[in-house]
Amino acid sequence: MLPRSLLMPAAAFVAAATFAAAPAAAQMSQVSVHMGEMASTMATEREGQRDTIRFEPWQMIGDLFREDIVLLMRHGPTDWSKRDAVDVAPTDCGNQRIMTAEGKEDMRNFGILLAGNDLRPSKIVVSQWCRNQETLDAMMEGFNLIDPEWAQSVEVETDPNVSLLLSLQGAPNVTAMRERIAAWDGHDENEGPLLVLSHFTNIDELTEFHVYEGEMLVLDPKRENRVLGYLRLRSATPDVGHFAADGNSDVEDR
Repeated sequence: MLPRSLLMPAAAFVAAATFAAAPAAAQMSQVSVHMGEMASTMATEREGQRDTIRFEPWQMIGDLFREDIVLLMRHGPTDWSKRDAVDVAPTDCGNQRIMTAEGKEDMRNFGILLAGNDLRPSKIVVSQWCRNQETLDAMMEGFNLIDPEWAQSVEVETDPNVSLLLSLQGAPNVTAMRERIAAWDGHDENEGPLLVLSHFTNIDELTEFHVYEGEMLVLDPKRENRVLGYLRLRSATPDVGHFAADGNSDVEDR
């Protein structure tokens, strides 16, 4: 489980939700007192069940649809049987860990579910690394099935400052990443949050949260980049590179 020390108190979430309700088109349900779930009629069935997005806490539902929040995401599921070569360049896809075919399908479904619930970023900032670029490509396939016009017009920027921390050609620290998130106040022309697609190490350094592959943290720049909660596929599981068998963090790789 993720540490909860940085989450906003539930009472504050309830107050926020009274000012910003989710769109009527959103297909959401409450799973428990703390957890919610997003579905989509186009979600691909997997193992006999339709995948969904789980988000926690439920009380942040109003904040999810603000255009001034930031979705800080780790790349999607990768093949951990192959590790990054020493000093591999971010664009050298043949010598680094890349996404699995199943991971790409998951991220495509994630895009369908996000767009199907009106969670469309107005700008996307992505790491140079191949697994991050693959994640974005797969998500865009899903977005395109729901809203082709948006998918073809959304602004996308590849930024070395969100690339793998301390690696060859990567970010030297998270200062620029932190400042970029803190400065986000919505897009001048389009409605929707900022999506930053980065890495476990960067996200851990910035937030002290340990995220699954393909998981998003919801950050509020107006509250000093406070973590409001998370979103991830219901089928998401801890990866072997960063989590022990019991699901607790056990960092071994990046």
